[in-house]
Formats: sequence, structure tokens, C-alpha cells
Amino acid sequence: MLVLAIGAASTAAIASPVEQTKGSYEDKFRQLEGEEWPTPTDYRNASGAPGYRYWQQKVDYDVQARLDEAKRTVSGSQTVRYVNNSPDALPYLWLLLDQNQYKRDSIEAMTETVSGDKISLAEVRRLKRLKEWEGGFTITAVRDASGKALPFTVVDSLLRIDMSQAVAPNGGETSFAIEWSFPMAENKVVGGRSGYECFTQPGEDGNCIFEGAQWFPRLAVYSDYEGWHNKAFLGSGEFTLEFGDYRVALTVPADHVVAATGVLQNPDQALSAAQRQRLEQAKSATSPVYVVTPEEAVAAERGKASGEKTWVFSATNVRDFGWASSRKFAWDAMGVKQDYAEQPLVMAMSFFPKEARPLWDAYSTKAIAHTIDVYGKFAFPYPYPVAQSVNGPVGGMEYPMITFNGPRPVKDKKTGNLTYTERAKYGLIGVVIHEIGHNWFPMIVNSDERQWTWMDEGLNTFLQFQAERLWDKDYPARRGEPKDIAEYMLSTNQMPLMTQSDSVLQFGANGYGKPATALTILRETVLGRELFDRAFREYANRWRFKHPTPYDFFRTMEESSGVDLDWFWRGWFYSTDHVNIALDKVVRATLEPADATAAAAERKKRRDAEPGSLTAARNAGQQTVVERDPSTRDFYDSIDPLDATAADKRKAAEAFADLTAEEKAARQVTDNFYRFSFSNRGGLVMPVILKMDFSDGTSETARIPAEVWRYNQKAVTWQFVTPKTLTRAEIDPLWETADADRSNNVYTGQIDPKTLGIETPEETKNRMKDSDVKVQPDSLRTFGAPK
Repeated sequence: MLVLAIGAASTAAIASPVEQTKGSYEDKFRQLEGEEWPTPTDYRNASGAPGYRYWQQKVDYDVQARLDEAKRTVSGSQTVRYVNNSPDALPYLWLLLDQNQYKRDSIEAMTETVSGDKISLAEVRRLKRLKEWEGGFTITAVRDASGKALPFTVVDSLLRIDMSQAVAPNGGETSFAIEWSFPMAENKVVGGRSGYECFTQPGEDGNCIFEGAQWFPRLAVYSDYEGWHNKAFLGSGEFTLEFGDYRVALTVPADHVVAATGVLQNPDQALSAAQRQRLEQAKSATSPVYVVTPEEAVAAERGKASGEKTWVFSATNVRDFGWASSRKFAWDAMGVKQDYAEQPLVMAMSFFPKEARPLWDAYSTKAIAHTIDVYGKFAFPYPYPVAQSVNGPVGGMEYPMITFNGPRPVKDKKTGNLTYTERAKYGLIGVVIHEIGHNWFPMIVNSDERQWTWMDEGLNTFLQFQAERLWDKDYPARRGEPKDIAEYMLSTNQMPLMTQSDSVLQFGANGYGKPATALTILRETVLGRELFDRAFREYANRWRFKHPTPYDFFRTMEESSGVDLDWFWRGWFYSTDHVNIALDKVVRATLEPADATAAAAERKKRRDAEPGSLTAARNAGQQTVVERDPSTRDFYDSIDPLDATAADKRKAAEAFADLTAEEKAARQVTDNFYRFSFSNRGGLVMPVILKMDFSDGTSETARIPAEVWRYNQKAVTWQFVTPKTLTRAEIDPLWETADADRSNNVYTGQIDPKTLGIETPEETKNRMKDSDVKVQPDSLRTFGAPK
């Protein structure tokens, strides 16, 4: 019989944060403070906010660069102003030379591995090209402000400049100049995040699209938590950079149209009067307006202009600069209004060749506008004057105010007609949302992508999922729904989200899908939208234009929501456990009746419902000793052992009389006490969402917090009291927890009946004494035939 304990439940042994217990108990709710998380400092405090001594560097660039279309090269010179706000003197500076990934002896190139016994033709073409062509920067000069040469050293994809005098701390500054050049990569052959694409197949116009990214030496971050961020670029871990102001002059062929980070400073020289008028008109338009029409782009394709033109751009408080250039570009734009005094109008703009129509002119700029709206509500309003989407060879990549996106229609080889698939349509909308969204994370909330992929890709994919669902409720989102991550979480070749970027296996699922899903579950299931949205905005605003770490995110989400989430971070971000909670058993229990006779009747009813002894049944026809020999029969052969004795009746009546009015009411409760036994088979502790269906046609869903597992992370029993009769029970009915095995979520077995006795002091039962029957020693065996 189950006994309903009255009073405090016994507690499990308290585990130390390191040793745990000697048994199998594991405390999945132990705090991450002092174990996995760094100690708070004056720079980053315990609440997850920047501390009162927080600092970061500032780097300003003045760049002059030239695109040589014929040679496919870029050359340039730049003056850099570096402000050292750290408390440390800096005798040298580190810069990133990411184009060096294309050098034959780079770490990335030399550590490529292969598997299997097949190879694609595209890979054969790539390997052959890399034998014929070599990329990477050529640094021709580094000079200080006076023109004196500074010694420098190239270390794979990094450049160290040894200063003639250490840059002073706490606001000290220095200036220096660099001259450089590099050959652009044919992106669709050798890959990468920049490069060119030429339309040279039969029937094509022979022109090219150039996309410039990681195209100039850029200062590495120097931070309070790592010092110099000077890990080489291996292809996966992206780029964390310092904020600063840019002035960039790009010299390109005279008939090229240029898109770039920042605002065009010389429209009178770069654009025609008609184009300037259209750009002005687009500011107040409610749908995209062509600044450079498709007809103008096609005309430029047909006759290459001689000479060159310089486009000058200025950008304030950005961490990088990207550009694209081609005579093939049509350009459309529309103004997006914001309720934000600092930037009330954002120009959403798209640049694309004729090969991208009719898909791009239908969706690209409108997707930019939608992203600005959704991300602005989840995080903060877009702070820059322009947001751009460019079609070219790069499938999807982001830079401040400009993104490179790939999907295009397909051309019918027979008719020449351009059409697009549903997949291409949603692919374009999704990639534009995603890449424009990266302006928030990590271009403004400037996390370290080379260490923690999930901090930019995961957070951004989560917001992309929200934007897609707000574009169309039936949008075929690739990532974000809990049910879609279950297969990955069951896989073997995975690692925790807190793994350094270049070591991550299954990069898309780990860097994008799993963290996006985790945040969806945190918003919809664990915290609820109100708490989550407030905390997420708090994080975004605290760390806009700053360098957050994962611990700043974790602490802010907890501090702002008021909910301890260490168990959540530990399970989703520090482990490879998966969700698999099973509903193993359901018991329907009722209180034993206060009346002893009624209680006895309940006991006999349960006993009689059970099958008897199979052996005894098959012994039928054979007399037992008790049946043969009356002398073996005594008092106990004349009674039903489950009958209430006189003493039982007196005690029950006396016990009930001694109860208070409140206790009497409780004693006569006839509700059902349903006891649900759950087991955690996947290891990841999560809330248990239990839907209960009742015989009267109603349903009720209980949302049991994850803390239900705190004393035992493997198996627990939870109780629900109701006067209704349960007919069915299901865990996670809306598929919201990423449960990887739904076969054990619905309880289809028998609901076992039980009676809960009322706890009383234990004593030895003597039914003969309690029967009130006077039995003499010489008549102990005079009770007649056996019962």
C-alpha cells in the first residue's frame, strides 16, 4: 500500500559542485558560478552587464583602394588611428590578414582532410585552380605617422607590427600606414567569403561581379578577457573586430555601380542626376524604387566604359567594411521608418544583376524592411542609415550595412525564360533576413565569432526564425522548431555548443540549429514570452557596440528574468545530452474511507479483482488438510482477514472524532490522487509538460518546472489531484521540448488503482484480540467448516 507522508519530504544529499555524491546522483542544478563561469570583475560584473571599468579599443580607418578589373586584383593604402583605452601599454599591434587563407602554406590549406573514396568535379576544379593560382596579401610597406618604416611579421593570417614606442594605456593613441594588395579569388571555384564571379558561359554577357570582404588589414581585438584575439583564421571561426569610423575611397571602372558599408559621400560624381532623383524619391516610397534601372544595367553590360570613377563612403561606429562592384547591378531602394530619434529613416537597398530577376526585385528589399522591423522589436532599432543586400557569388555573408546573398532564378536552356522554385523564393527571403539580421548580432552586439559560433549564428538564427514566422505563419523554416533538432541531438558526432568554432562538427546544426532551438524553448516553454523578451532586450541593449562573452549573456538572461537557468545552460550549452522523457506508469489512488467497514469493503473489492492462485485452482478435486480434518480449523478459518474488526471500527470512529473540522473535511476527500512516474532517458533535464484527458471530455495541461528533477535526475513521481477520471496522459503534446523519442510520451497502459492509507503510528495487529469474541483455550478449534 502506498502511504501518503505528512510533513517534510526527505532531501537528497547535497552535492559539492565538483565531487557530487558517492552514488549515482548527479546534481544538474548546481551553479555554474565558480565552476564553468569566470569570476566577475570590474570590467564585467556579476549581473552580466559591463562593469564600471569596462573598456574597449577604438580604431579608425582612412582607406584608398583600387579594383583592377582586368587583373582581378585589389590594391590599396590605409592610414589607421588606434586608440588604446585598455590599462595596458601595447608594444605591438596584431592585425588580421584573412585573405591569407588562400596561401598554399596557410594553416587552413595545410590541414584540410578528406574522407571516402569519391570526389566531386567541383573539388577537382578547385584543387587544380589552387595549384595554378595563389591568393593572400602582399604587404609592401608599414610606416609610422612620420613616415618611418615599422618592422612587421606575418604569422599565417596575422600581422604583428612592432611599434617604435608602446602605445600608452588609458587613452593613448598612435597612427600608422600600410600599403597592400591581393588577387581576388574566383569565389565559385575556390570558395570563401569574398571574390568575383564572371558570366562568361555561351550566351552570357562576359561581365563580372566583385565582392570585397576581409579585403584590407584589420586590427584584431584586444580585450579584458583574452588580451590579443590573435588566433589564425581557419575558415570556420569568423571575425571579431574593433569599432571605429571609416572613410573609404574605392576606385573602380567608370561604369560600375558600387554598394558599400556606409553612406555615399560624392553622389554628384558617382550617380547621374536621374539616379540621384530616384534615390531621393525612394526615401518616402512604400515599395522599392529603382535607383539604377534594369535597363540601365543591361546597357552598361553591352559596352564597357573606359576610365575609372571613385566612390567615397563614410561610416561611423562600425566594426568592418564590405563592398561590391559591377556594371551588371540594378539597384532598388525604399525608406523604412523607425520610431527612433537617432535613426528615424533607414534606406533598405538591393543590388542585383538581370540573372537575379524576377526573384530579387520581388523580395530582397522587402525582406530587408521586414528584418529591420522584427529585429528592432526584439533587440533595438537599427542604428545605421542603410541596410543592403547584394546578389553575387557569395551565398550568404554579412558586414555592417551590407550583405552578400546568393539565391537566383533558373534559366530554361531552351526558352531562356527565368523562373524560380518555391525553395529559391524562401531561400532568398530567409538568407536576406539572416544576413541583414547579423547587423545586430554580431556586427553591433560584437561577440567573438572565432570562439563561440552560437553567440552570433545561434542568436541570429533564433531571431530569423521569429521573423520567418512573422513573414508567413506557414513559412518553411529550416531551423528553430524544437521537433527539427531532435535527430541531431541523438547523433554521435556532436559536441557542446561551448566548443571553439574551428573544432565544431556538424557546424550548421551545432552553430545555428541547436542554439536557435534552445532559445525558442527558453522563450516559449521555460520563461514565457514576457520574461524572455525583456531579458533578451536587456542583453542586446547592454552590449550593443561592445564585446560580450557567453557568460555576460547567461548572467543577463538570469538577472533580468529572475529565473535561475544554470540547469538550462548546463544541459543545452555544456553537454551533448538530449531530451527523452518517458511516462512509465500512472497510478490512480484514493484515500482509504474513514469508516472501517467501508475501508474493508474497498480492500476486499481490490483483492477479489485479482486472479487467485493458479496452483490452488488446478488442485481442485483434491481435499486439503483443512477440508479433511475439522480439528485443524480455528478462529482464523472462520473469518475474512480483510474484514473490519470491532476494534477497527472503534478506532476509526474515535480517530475521526478526534480530528479538527479541517482534518475531517480532508479525511473525507474523495478525489483521485493520480501519480505519474517519469523517467529521464536522454539525460537533459527539462520541464515536463503533461496533458491529461478526462472521461467528461475535458483536458488539462500541467507545466511542471524542470526543478522536479532536482533530487533525482533519472526518475521522479509527480502527483495530481482531481475529482475527474483520467482516461489518457501525454507528455509534450505540442512538441515543444525537442523530445527525441515520442514513442514513450503517451501512457497507454493500465491505470493501476491504489488506496492511500492515512499515516498512523505502527503497531502489531492481533485480529483475535480485536474481534471482541471470547475464545476459551479448550475451544480454539471449534469454528466449523473452513471458509
